[in-house]
Amino acid sequence: MSQTIVAILQARVSSSRLPSKVLKLLLGEPMIIRQIERESNISCINKLVVATSKEKSDDPLVELLKNRGIEVFRGSLNDVLDRYYNAAIKYNADHIVRLTGDCPLADPAIIKRTVEKHLSTGTDYTSNCFPPTYPDGLDVEVVKFSALEEAWKYAELPSEREHVMPYIRNRPEIFSSSNVEFEQDLSKHRWTVDELEDFVFVEQIYKELYSKNKIFNMSDILEFLDKNPSLKEINYQIMRNEGALKSYKQDKEYLSKKNEYKI
Repeated sequence: MSQTIVAILQARVSSSRLPSKVLKLLLGEPMIIRQIERESNISCINKLVVATSKEKSDDPLVELLKNRGIEVFRGSLNDVLDRYYNAAIKYNADHIVRLTGDCPLADPAIIKRTVEKHLSTGTDYTSNCFPPTYPDGLDVEVVKFSALEEAWKYAELPSEREHVMPYIRNRPEIFSSSNVEFEQDLSKHRWTVDELEDFVFVEQIYKELYSKNKIFNMSDILEFLDKNPSLKEINYQIMRNEGALKSYKQDKEYLSKKNEYKI
């Protein structure tokens, strides 16, 4: 029996650290379009959907995507788990591939490898980032709809609602999981876009590699960086998963208030 695999790419205009980053021009096209160009033809994925918010600030993003014929789903701004769950229902997903709109260097082959491992192992959740061995910005998470639904029902913490998968990852006694690891640890490489320095770094990669191969891969980037090591210093100082750390602080505040009500 065939199963429907839906890639849901979360994106919004109101990014706090680099506002409107998904619309910033990267070789003449919005960054989100460059990323979709890389992720739209992966053979094991049945549909790619961009999930954004219902906020007015995201109207320009929705207009851009619809004009390009790209499927769009709109949901909650802050409850991203709810956004994913309702998008998964709409598109009858059996498995959901979680992608984020700050990864214009996403590698289709790595996404495909992660999906294939998820299907072959039959686990509830599969990623390539817990623990991370790939560069930051090549992250992939795949989850069964049944596990996502369970998280949607019971997740309470702000980090669980915003980052979608923590409720599942943090309960190994309930959910089975597997991880795709590279042969060497490349996790110190920063290829995601959260700050202006990140965008400058990615722009240099595109300027060098895009004309040679539109879907250049991780090996191409590594080879270019080996020849131009100074480029890695552009954004090297930025901390990995800074957004998640902010959410964990909100978790503490949430739990503190919850405990106050119990007293």
